[in-house]
Amino acid sequence: MSIRHGLLALLERGPRYGSQLRTEFESRTGSTWPLNVGQVYTTLSRLERDGLVVQEGADDAGHDLYAITDDGRAELRSWFGTPVDRTSPPRDELAIKLAMAVGAPGVDIRDVIQSQRHHTLKAMQDYTRLKAQALADVPANRDEVAWLLVVEQLIFQAEAEARWLDHCEARLVRLAEAAATEPTADPGPAPTRGPARSLTGRAKARP
Repeated sequence: MSIRHGLLALLERGPRYGSQLRTEFESRTGSTWPLNVGQVYTTLSRLERDGLVVQEGADDAGHDLYAITDDGRAELRSWFGTPVDRTSPPRDELAIKLAMAVGAPGVDIRDVIQSQRHHTLKAMQDYTRLKAQALADVPANRDEVAWLLVVEQLIFQAEAEARWLDHCEARLVRLAEAAATEPTADPGPAPTRGPARSLTGRAKARP
């Protein structure tokens, strides 16, 4: 999640202060990725250092306002126009867990899969209820539309994870069945012991 670009997108709508940016960010994403004020101000400091935002006075309550610069707008346009890189995916804890569970002593990977499947399906049901609530009334503003897009992405992600878990379980079953039916190698008849040979290949006489 690019917090810096998210803040730039909000600042393009006009100057804002830190806690206001946090509230709007969470409203736009349905609090899926909660921020704390410290994260926001740390990111704003870096954006200011890079010339992408500037401080622009204060509001009537004394809050320091930040505004996007022309370089910030150019950075934002570049972000919107550049596909998200999937060639270096972030570490996925579930994939790492299943990879490490394969062959781990005392661990039944099927139990791990079943437990995760239950959790994933529960999450998908919760997201589906949130979507139904969002669609009960036609989305009235951009924040509601943005949240609908986010919750639908979460539903699709949970569906894909559930299918992947089914695939993992099916593969494990096939591997177990193949191992159970694999014939034991026949060692064949014991070799007949012939006369010993020297390094020169000549047979040595036995007493």
